[in-house]
Amino acid sequence: MEPLTPNSVSRGEEAAEVEEINWTELPPDVTSMILSNLNAVEILSSAQYVCSLWRKLCREPMMWRNIDMHNLGDLWDLEFDLEKMARHAVDRSCGQLLSVFIEYFATDNLLNYIIDRSSHIRHLRLVSCYSISDDGLSEGIKRLPLLDEIDLCYCSFSKEVLEAIGQYCPRLKSLKLNCQGFRRPHIECNEEALAIAQNMPGLKNLQLFGNKLTNDGLVAILDGCRHLESLDLRQCFNVNLGGNVGKRCAEQIRIVRYPNDPTDDYEFNAEIHDDASFDEEYPSGISDLDLLSDDDYYDFSADSDFSDYDPFEQYHFYD
Repeated sequence: MEPLTPNSVSRGEEAAEVEEINWTELPPDVTSMILSNLNAVEILSSAQYVCSLWRKLCREPMMWRNIDMHNLGDLWDLEFDLEKMARHAVDRSCGQLLSVFIEYFATDNLLNYIIDRSSHIRHLRLVSCYSISDDGLSEGIKRLPLLDEIDLCYCSFSKEVLEAIGQYCPRLKSLKLNCQGFRRPHIECNEEALAIAQNMPGLKNLQLFGNKLTNDGLVAILDGCRHLESLDLRQCFNVNLGGNVGKRCAEQIRIVRYPNDPTDDYEFNAEIHDDASFDEEYPSGISDLDLLSDDDYYDFSADSDFSDYDPFEQYHFYD
């Protein structure tokens, strides 16, 4: 055992002082900075109940300029209505909302609610939001002229949506259009690449993780998006950058991530799911639509049986 010394006693006293800090007595600006690191669910379900000061700060519109409702874990284990919580968070922003991140549960109705009350949004991020339709997003985009960044990850929107984004969001500088990467079955599709090339000339940052574009689509992007500073083509296995196209990318774009580059810093699961059996069944290739059936769609909208029960109502959560 280390003998007691003045230094060790001093360290013990310092540790005791740290343990005795009353976090509810921190200056309001420091507390606000700490609370801003929490997502919307953490604030609405727990943080705002710590004390009266925290509740007051959690009701300030400035606290809701950025609404983060992504990576919430297993949605089936959550005991409250995420769509209702999102609406409440938007109401608290009082029109000052600048960015909104939603994963899985967004619907056309929710998106319309958000945009109706938040015309100054600059960053919209939707991840696996299969209950938002092409028409729903296209109509909403028309009312977001200040949008300069949009992430559409693991969604299923058509090229018409990309065309609408380019047409109605003239300030757009960053687009993430990510999907699951695979080599087999072999699918080639340049529709999205052409929509980007023809409608988003001001893009500076483009991430197309797992996209099915070929060199033709890439050349179209290089021709149409002359201001690109970064281009992420990881797991775009139809692209061959060994010749003139690769040379042009290196000369025209400052930061290029190549199809086989490491994915350690990618935020989603980057595991490749190849199925060689499809090459035997469809030797001439297939389109994305060939892989879908009516049984692949599920209803997670607010009208489903899973959105009726909300235990937070008994705690006056929405007051």
